[in-house]
Amino acid sequence: MESPARRPRLAVIVANGITGDSRVQKTAVAAARDGWDVTLIGRSDTKRVQRSKMGPIDVIRVPVGSDYAREVKNRRGRSLRSAATQFHLPDQAALKRYTASYRAWVRQKSAESNWSGAPRRTSIKAMLRARRSVHRLRVQAFKWEQRRKPGNQTPVRDWRLDWPQVVDLDLAFGPVIEGVEPDVIHANDVTMIATAALSVARLRARGLECAWLYDAHEYVRGVEWPNPRQAFALPAVEAEFIGRADAVVTVSSQMAELLSGDHKLPTPPLVVGNAPVREVIGGGRSAASVREACGLAPEVPLMVYSGWIGPERGVDAVIDGLKSLPGFHLALVHGRMTPMLEQLLARAESHGVADRVHLVPYVPQHEVADYLSSADLGLTPFRRVPNCEVSLPTKVAEYLQAGLPLVTSDVKVIKAYVEKHGVGEVWTWDDPATFAEAAARAMQHRDKLADAITEDILTDLSWEAQSDKLLQLYRRLSKKTPPGPRHDVSWTVQETPDAVRTERTHPSDGTLTWRKLDDTRIRLGLGPANYAGQGAAFAQVITRANPDVSAEVVMNKRPESFDYPADVYVDADRLRDLDVQVQQMERVIGRLTHLLVDAFMPVFGHLNGQSIAGDVDALKQAGIKVALLAHGSEIRHPGQHMARHPFSLFHDAPDGIAKKLQVKAERNKRIASELGLPLYVTTPDLLEDLPTAKWTPLVVDVDAWATDRPVMERERPLVLHAPSKRWTKGTDRIMPVLTELHDAGLIEFRLAEGVPWAEMRELVQSCDLVLDQFTTGSYGTFAVEAMAAGKPVVAYISDGVKAATNGALPIVDATPDTLREVLEQLVDDREGTARTGARSAGFARTYHDGTWTAQVLSEFLK
Repeated sequence: MESPARRPRLAVIVANGITGDSRVQKTAVAAARDGWDVTLIGRSDTKRVQRSKMGPIDVIRVPVGSDYAREVKNRRGRSLRSAATQFHLPDQAALKRYTASYRAWVRQKSAESNWSGAPRRTSIKAMLRARRSVHRLRVQAFKWEQRRKPGNQTPVRDWRLDWPQVVDLDLAFGPVIEGVEPDVIHANDVTMIATAALSVARLRARGLECAWLYDAHEYVRGVEWPNPRQAFALPAVEAEFIGRADAVVTVSSQMAELLSGDHKLPTPPLVVGNAPVREVIGGGRSAASVREACGLAPEVPLMVYSGWIGPERGVDAVIDGLKSLPGFHLALVHGRMTPMLEQLLARAESHGVADRVHLVPYVPQHEVADYLSSADLGLTPFRRVPNCEVSLPTKVAEYLQAGLPLVTSDVKVIKAYVEKHGVGEVWTWDDPATFAEAAARAMQHRDKLADAITEDILTDLSWEAQSDKLLQLYRRLSKKTPPGPRHDVSWTVQETPDAVRTERTHPSDGTLTWRKLDDTRIRLGLGPANYAGQGAAFAQVITRANPDVSAEVVMNKRPESFDYPADVYVDADRLRDLDVQVQQMERVIGRLTHLLVDAFMPVFGHLNGQSIAGDVDALKQAGIKVALLAHGSEIRHPGQHMARHPFSLFHDAPDGIAKKLQVKAERNKRIASELGLPLYVTTPDLLEDLPTAKWTPLVVDVDAWATDRPVMERERPLVLHAPSKRWTKGTDRIMPVLTELHDAGLIEFRLAEGVPWAEMRELVQSCDLVLDQFTTGSYGTFAVEAMAAGKPVVAYISDGVKAATNGALPIVDATPDTLREVLEQLVDDREGTARTGARSAGFARTYHDGTWTAQVLSEFLK
């Protein structure tokens, strides 16, 4: 039986899209099989976070912006020096206009010199000489500055300025990594070394233990980087942070020696070669073969090159040598068409061998060896550049596991391996003729070379053997041992969309935490709307008040919606998918005793329809007690609301919204009436739509919003209005009055739109008056938060809401028509207004700290 101890957490981070990086994927799978809780973090190719799963592995792809890089570019383009050298000449077009103006002036003045007398002629010539000197100087200064513009590739020798993309990566990846709170971070490649170092430092500053390792896939100093700034920056960032890593890992002993010497490492890097998973080879899992993809018969000689095709990979020499190998075919396994690949195909066309060059697609990393095994020879035609000289690349292990002898250029490490084990032929990297000769010899002696691929070679070049060293390193760095291996995690696990995401971390500041679902007498589910995080807030106050209750909060979430605290996030776009529906049934049935369903949403996805009505029978049969919670628009009837309130928000709603919401409200009112379940509402105005419901007041963290800052002591009181959508608050109806009072100097008005919620608390705590809504007749979360901060709140409050709160509600009632008069009175009676703020704080604590809400719900939770 597995130990109940928490599995140690591993974050595997890489700056690419993950999909084509077999080493990174296999690292994550190996750790998950060993019992680690693994999160694999890579780069999104969209502007939003992408979440998926590989079995138990959470896969997160984060969007990476370019804000820092743009700022660096702008900073380089607006120096004081450039302001002088390019005064009034921002670009080439401006220079041309300046030169044209100068030439016109010269032509005019030189003509005048011939029309004037001697004294005047002398003066004009002096003017021409002086102006010519100025023009030459300005043109030379412009050209000098242009050479130093952002387009110039000369390094400034500060990696943050030379390659600011590394900083943008950290800005994107860092918060995600730190949210995972890993015990170990495995940073792949130099682009992640700074992020790992900084994230670990920040986690340790929070009192968390976290170790990290740097996995150097290539020799950074030996790469022929295309950009001189990049060529300086990446070795520099490696040099700055490699010594701070708790361990260094690399792909070959030669690389380990170079890194140790370059950086004076106290401990040699651990060598973990990239290799295929041997367990899955030959199992008949791959239906594809590279020979079939080429459409070739078994007897046709077929060479294969698998992997990235770049200038240093030397595939052009293979194309050149192919014309001397009649009957031989070449398969290029590639992921996408690139300019380099287009050039190679054009080269093959010019040599007359295009019909013998085949482009074949990638397959999943665990199928590669089987896919390649139908070829005859595997090629590594690398150029002799430093980075290619010092490692045994993945493709060597893949070729040998596929049973393919090698034809390799004379790069140092691969040549030594081939000659030591007798598993291939070697040729001179810059001589295509020797390639053709080596390929012909390898084909002639193929059986002998294949026989040299021994069991010892295959065992050593397997990911099982190589990754075991990594797993031991994780344990040593973290001082943690996983509670038990995961035998259910297959090496061939495939990535699938993450429709249901379980949240493992919660705010570190102590806000919104609740007793997680456990073996308590009452196991309460809340959701799946979780509007404004109220499901989470209810869970907190209920479990705080009742030790017999544990809770699980679920939130149906769209990509653009805010991540309010929850235990489980369900992709709202996948509620029609059967696998999501089954997951939700398994999560609810047999686990929960009570379920508080908000917004009338279904809890099993769209399995039984798009409302809770279809799920109720199954929930009752499972013995789960169900109650319904309404928040607002899902039950507020637009037609009836407009009849009751002359300034109803539905008068200003965008076209079609009121009609759509009325259909929903009428449906939900029928559901509420027919099901006969306990009904609750979060705002008292909804009692007009659901008169049999009970009011469970909105819950806020009263202490977090409280402040002792004075109210109404400014000469011009600061008045705050913060609409999320203008039409729902009546903003456009009150703006003329507020603008006039601001311009007249009576108030200082602040309209806060698009302000992150993290900044809103400071705005509320620092103001004197808060204006909420003038359209619903009630008050919402924002008004409660303002009252908790001791701020007088002005809003339109209906008689029904006043009655529901027994006349205790201290919100100052106003409509768009009376707002001017109300504000003038509040400013005139500053002491009285401040007392209203004090009463507001008391009301918020009495009604909205959660105590009353938990008490109202206690009957349902019996």
